[in-house]
Amino acid sequence: MSRHYTGLAGYAHDQPPKAGVLLVNLGTPEAPTAAAVRPYLAEFLGDPRVIEYPRWLWWLILHGIILRVRPRRSAHAYARIWTEHGSPLRTGSEGLARALQSELAGRLPGPVRVDLAMRYGRPSVRERIEAMQREGVRRLLVLPLYPQYSATSTGSVIDAVADTLKTLRWPPELRLVNDYHDQPAHIDALARSIEAFWAERGRGDKLLLSFHGIPERYLRAGDPYFCQCHATARLLREKLGLGEDAVLVSFQSRVGRERWLHPYTDQTVKQLAKDGVKKLDVISPGFAVDCLETLEEIAMQNREFFLAGGGTDLRYIPALNDSPDQVKAMADLVQRHAQGWPEFAPDYDAKAALLRQNAAKGRADAMGGRTG
Repeated sequence: MSRHYTGLAGYAHDQPPKAGVLLVNLGTPEAPTAAAVRPYLAEFLGDPRVIEYPRWLWWLILHGIILRVRPRRSAHAYARIWTEHGSPLRTGSEGLARALQSELAGRLPGPVRVDLAMRYGRPSVRERIEAMQREGVRRLLVLPLYPQYSATSTGSVIDAVADTLKTLRWPPELRLVNDYHDQPAHIDALARSIEAFWAERGRGDKLLLSFHGIPERYLRAGDPYFCQCHATARLLREKLGLGEDAVLVSFQSRVGRERWLHPYTDQTVKQLAKDGVKKLDVISPGFAVDCLETLEEIAMQNREFFLAGGGTDLRYIPALNDSPDQVKAMADLVQRHAQGWPEFAPDYDAKAALLRQNAAKGRADAMGGRTG
């Protein structure tokens, strides 16, 4: 069977090569409606990285039960957080990409293009990699917006990137960031966001770190996510100078009857209220940008659970989003992973690069080649 490889119809010798940074987040439906949520959920929950069941069995469950019921329920949840600008995850991720582009432009001598893709929905990983190729990106760093690695998240992004590169006639040089859960600048950014929140609103009785859950059997199969979540929690607690009894870790967003990572966030919140905790602070360090799981599940649902159990206030501490601390930490991360690329070298000479490009164009013209 023949394979078709996509590429540029004629190499543009007058187009200077550049480096690219592709941020990838989970994704979002296009609208808070059941009709828009259904295809998004079908793509997300149809990913074998996310649900490791026999495909035939999961197809029957997904299409026979879940996609008949869950889109309407999820659409209601999305509608609670939707803004006039659209999905908070989309707009927040776009803001982060713009801020990172600006930060890198101020730091680096060479041309670096920052772009954004969604693992599920649009803009897709394939769309953005192909677009970056057309813009002259020959060196690509992929940065999934998941601080902790899991096969269900970062692993799936790697799959999508690999599937795209397999179709390209001339794939770019590739580097990937697996995780940044223990990077000092990232931990510092989280700590400063908590301290700023406390300086403005006072400190709660307890600090709960709520991470997204995964099935417990994935941990037993070798997924490092659980350990990296606890490493982030330990480093953050130490940075804040808090004792072990002041900081708790839990896992949210479980689906189905299978046992997921423990303890569960909703059960923890209810138990804390029952135990007499009145003011609870919650942050979700596994999310780079605020989204459904933070704004609706934590700040709304779990706040209602806490108040119903006797607590007086659950205060959600926002994700880092496009804060200067997160942007600087990510720029540091990008520079570290892109070492050795010309665009990141301190001695990059833009004028010399342009002269080389013009010389290459001249040679191509002399040989009758296409230059653009």
